[in-house]
Amino acid sequence: MLVTLMNLLRACWRPSNRHARTGSDVTGRQDGLLWYKDAGQHVNGEFSMAVVQANNLLEDQCQIESGPLSFLDSGPYGTFVGVYDGHGGPETACYINEHLFQNLKRFASEQNAMSADVLKKAYEATEDGFFSVVTKQWPIKPQIAAVGSCCLVGVICGGVLYVANVGDSRAVLGRHVKATGEVLAVQLSAEHNVSIESVRKELQSMHPEDRHIVVLKHNVWRVKGLIQVCRSIGDAYLKKQEFNREPLYAKFRLREPFNKPILSSEPSICVQPLQPHDQFLIFASDGLWEHLTNQEAVDIVHSSPRSGCARRLIRAALQEAAKKREMRYSDLKKIDRGVRRHFHDDITVIVVFLDSSLVSRASTHRGPTLSLRGGGASAGLRSNTLAPT
Repeated sequence: MLVTLMNLLRACWRPSNRHARTGSDVTGRQDGLLWYKDAGQHVNGEFSMAVVQANNLLEDQCQIESGPLSFLDSGPYGTFVGVYDGHGGPETACYINEHLFQNLKRFASEQNAMSADVLKKAYEATEDGFFSVVTKQWPIKPQIAAVGSCCLVGVICGGVLYVANVGDSRAVLGRHVKATGEVLAVQLSAEHNVSIESVRKELQSMHPEDRHIVVLKHNVWRVKGLIQVCRSIGDAYLKKQEFNREPLYAKFRLREPFNKPILSSEPSICVQPLQPHDQFLIFASDGLWEHLTNQEAVDIVHSSPRSGCARRLIRAALQEAAKKREMRYSDLKKIDRGVRRHFHDDITVIVVFLDSSLVSRASTHRGPTLSLRGGGASAGLRSNTLAPT
């Protein structure tokens, strides 16, 4: 049992050296607390990827997979993007990074197609798998029941874009408006943070018997006074009563027992055909959106070279974080992990550019494959991977 947990932590752990600049163009580079891959190719175009650490242990995980989306030679083909923003620890986000895409491929193989149902089943299987880990670890590490993760996924397949989300990470589309020449930001993902009034009302309608399902605590709305998101992977302590008891820390234990899950793992799913004027997609954890609006992020990508645009977005967010604290960006960069969390969250950004000619023929195109995980935990670029640009 302990081996399983250690393997998860080992996959997440990053050595910290604020002055180190390491890595390669293939697997990405490390510059202190920043990991980045400025440019690469996926089946449908180019991409840029970056992660900056703020927590003692990096709780954000991410990946991009491009090529077969099932285990069948004749199965769906395209690009998968995942951003997993953990909370309470890195274990859930690491587990998702290891298992969600494989679960998706399994269900896509069964249906020999990509669909919203495939995504929903992949989320469910990943949640069930992590709960099995929690059950095994409970006797020796009960606090794993209070670890969870937001989970944002994008799949481009056959000219169709699928976006699935639990939590408050966000996917934003940059869409060109021919009449004005502008590129407008279009938010694609639904968010599940109880700071949003409509989300609070939805949760209250699902739990009419509980007057304290959402509590304003220290001027922040939280589910049961504990957590801001109402959908996640993990967080077993708010989904199964058996994990909301001793020896779990008292601060996580509810006074009254509950007979149905308080949080949900069911994703909100958006499915839409991609159009020629759809130029790029930004997938990012909420650490970015705390400091930049959707349109600000789209403007930065649109007005800058493609190479390094994910890193550019993180820089803009950190500059804004420094400005809010009346300090210089150069001084913020000197602050080490752990203490850095007082100034900003872990931030993950993946920008996926859409080549309309490649998107339109992606269902028949069988190009090279890509498998890359952000933050340096690379699954390894397989031998027939597209070369970086």
